[in-house]
Amino acid sequence: MSVQIDSPAPGIARIRIDRPEARNAINDAVRAGLLPALEQVRDDPSVRALVIGGTGGVFCAGGDLPSLAGLSEDAAYARLRDGHRIASLVWSFPKPVVSAVERFAVGAGAGLALLADEIVMGEGAMLSFPFAKLGLLMDWGLAGTLPRRIGPEATTRLYAMAATLKGPQALELGLADRLAKDDAVMDAALDRAIELAKVAPAAFASAKARQRGDAEEALQLDREAREQAACIVSPAFAEGYAAFREKREPRF
Repeated sequence: MSVQIDSPAPGIARIRIDRPEARNAINDAVRAGLLPALEQVRDDPSVRALVIGGTGGVFCAGGDLPSLAGLSEDAAYARLRDGHRIASLVWSFPKPVVSAVERFAVGAGAGLALLADEIVMGEGAMLSFPFAKLGLLMDWGLAGTLPRRIGPEATTRLYAMAATLKGPQALELGLADRLAKDDAVMDAALDRAIELAKVAPAAFASAKARQRGDAEEALQLDREAREQAACIVSPAFAEGYAAFREKREPRF
């Protein structure tokens, strides 16, 4: 299985991507596992809060880039919309959600982490936004989540710089809510989930829905999918992916 689900404390569910051989990169199997796991936790009245993380001490290395090469624009759009079902579920999740960012959260992994209500991050962990170097746009709802946290101008700068931020930088900028020692991130995330689980469930769900609104509108998901699909079939992505494989700077 590419996704693990367990209950490490009373009332707490934990969903972890389990592809340690690929540093928990998101592929078809991960997407297929995340969706029912999230639905199960959402609908379980005994669960009061959720922690999202990865196995092997790593959050997520992002999307599976090799699988994008050669896709048609329609196939790329369908792939993106499939991921958006997960993004929508996390964004509108009626219970508190905490991301446990260990080691790194890259690209789509950073997008998944930032969909949570709170982000607990290791001091040496990294949030990375490499999209511009690949000739791609930000995805997994980042066009909505990043501006909410840091504003549109800072979001554009992070994108253009293909920025990578370590824990203290992410905390200062507002992209992490709490730091923990690198070997204690999951424990800190679980502790925070236990605290958040004490809130009245119905009141929390109502307050969150009011603040976040509809995922499609708040995160611009269909626009993201259409524009990213066009990027995936563009010469810019072909060059960006070639540069990534050859470990050189892209020449756009």
